[in-house]
Amino acid sequence: MKQIKYIPAIILTAVMAVTVGCASTTKNDGASTTKHQSTGDYIDDAVITTKVKAAILNEESLKSAEINVETYKGVVQLSGFVSSTPDIARAVEVTRGVKGVTSVKNDMRLKTK
Repeated sequence: MKQIKYIPAIILTAVMAVTVGCASTTKNDGASTTKHQSTGDYIDDAVITTKVKAAILNEESLKSAEINVETYKGVVQLSGFVSSTPDIARAVEVTRGVKGVTSVKNDMRLKTK
């Protein structure tokens, strides 16, 4: 009976090990272009994404903006909608100030009223 208590913990550990071990990403966009990213790169990019999102949320002028953040190998892509052109410039500026960001791709659009 004591062994039964350990089975869920063993299963959970195995699932976590497989999940972390398989965190390498592959993307096929239909044009035979495949991108590979190691587990370490994936985690680094997740940290950068989190830092950029936090920096944008901490910026008073951007609190109401609908900005999406994606990172691949240090390159941050900003997309979504903002209220003004200065908000776009400020979001890019804030993003460039985050440690680990190598470049910024701006795909943000102005909200239509």
